[in-house]
This record gives sequence, structure tokens and C-alpha cells, in this order.
Amino acid sequence: MIYAIASGKGGTGKTTVTASLAALWGEPVTAVDLDVEEPNLHLFLHPTGLKSEPAYMEIPVADEDKCTRCRACSEICQFKAISVMGDILLTFPEMCHGCGGCLEVCPEGALTPGKRELGEIISGKADGNDFLMGRLRVGEAMSPPLMRQVMARMPEAMRKRDILIDAPPGVSCPAVEAVSNADCIVLVTEPTPFGFHDFKLAWEAFSPMNKPMGAVINRAGVGNDQVQDFCAEKSIPIWAEIPFDRAVAEAYSRGEVPGVAVVPLKDTFARLKRNMIEAATAAKEVRHA
Repeated sequence: MIYAIASGKGGTGKTTVTASLAALWGEPVTAVDLDVEEPNLHLFLHPTGLKSEPAYMEIPVADEDKCTRCRACSEICQFKAISVMGDILLTFPEMCHGCGGCLEVCPEGALTPGKRELGEIISGKADGNDFLMGRLRVGEAMSPPLMRQVMARMPEAMRKRDILIDAPPGVSCPAVEAVSNADCIVLVTEPTPFGFHDFKLAWEAFSPMNKPMGAVINRAGVGNDQVQDFCAEKSIPIWAEIPFDRAVAEAYSRGEVPGVAVVPLKDTFARLKRNMIEAATAAKEVRHA
């Protein structure tokens, strides 16, 4: 099963939940950090034996000597990554989404496949668990292509385990990409006005996918009951509540996994795991009924 741990905003505790689940899962699991713009899951799981490989995207390379300025390439490109201005053929690699449409429609073969670097894919081991993450190149604007490559390069042995995805925050393209293949979505939020506002946005973005989804309320005990009331109204199960506790913050600040360092939280994450598995299993049985 693939479990995506997501949130409507940054700082709610996604990585705290993902790291704690990975450390306490009980059987080998694959931990994947798809927050490629700011990956930090490795700071808590401390993977070893890390291997890095560059990730590239296919882009068009123009041969102006073959180009007849027919403009077929610029007309098919929805992102204006290629253009003909007078007698000059221009390409803008940073705007290219790598669809390959321009390469297909060019009648003269004036465009050939090239590549630009997206970032790197890093793999390793963390206490018997497989670990995988992506890190976007500084200055790169598009993270979904790298995220797709991270998941695609998982060895088959890693796919046979349960997969825990630390998703990027928000509800834009990267967040949607991270949860698109998940069997279950865990929404981490906090009972504050900002947390509640973005939790609603996340629910609105992900609920049309018809995937089992539950909430984890971090820093429970602060703020108000808006999150709980909204969950009751929309029938969103609250799978776990992590108390607003100094011990949790201290463990986090030391780079420790809170679910392991703070003993009372072990039962909390055990219940969360059971709820996630039950929800994903029930949904799978319905799909195959």
C-alpha cells in the first residue's frame, strides 16, 4: 500500500508523522521524501549508504539550418518554451515541460532530444527500511517531473513494501502529484486559524480523488475546535491527535524521531497505523468487489 502524508500548509508536522510511522511501522517499509524543494525526512531517519544520481528532463535542441520556420513546434507548445520570431528559432529550456510534442510535429527534423538537469535522486537505508528522496536543482522551477522520476526509479523490491510518502505542503501541482498514486491520504493539520484554513483547502483539493482520507491533529490543545467541527461535518475521521507538548518539540529540535523519543506517542502512532491500514484495505476491497 502507498500512504501519502500531506498537509495544506508547511510546518504542521508532516515530517514528524512520516518519520515516526517509518520508525514504528513494525515491518520493513519504504520511506520516500517527495518534498523535493525542501527535503528534510533524512534529518530524522539518518539513512546510510546514500547513493546519488542526477535526474534529467528531455528538452528540444534546435538545428536552425534545418528549420523552415513553419511554426508547427511553437503552435503545439502550450507553455511557450519554443518560439519562432522572424527568422530566429528560440527555445526556452526552463519553460519546457518535456512532453515531446514539438519533436513529433517538426516535419524537417530540426529538433532533436536534449536534456537539462532537474536535480538528484538519493537512495539509502534507514534502520532496515528503504529510503528514497529527491532534491531539486537550485533555480529549477518545476518539481513534479523530478517527483515522478523519484517514484519511477524505485526498485521492484522497494515496491513490495508499504510506502510512506512525505508529500510537499500545499494544494498545488506538487502536492497533487505526490498523492495521485496513494492508496490512502493522511492530512496533518494544527488547530489554529491558519491550519484550519489550509486544511479545508487540502480536503477540497484531494476529496475528488475518492481516496480514503483521515486527519492527524498536531499540537492538539492549542487554538480552537474548528478542525474537529469541520471533520465531524464532512465525516473526516480523526485518526490521531499529537498533544502540544514540550517534550515533542525538544525531540524534534535534537533531530530525533518524536514518536520514538516520546514514549506516550508510541501508542498514538500504533493507532494511526491501524487506522491507515484499515481504511486503505477497506477501500481496496470495495474497488475489487
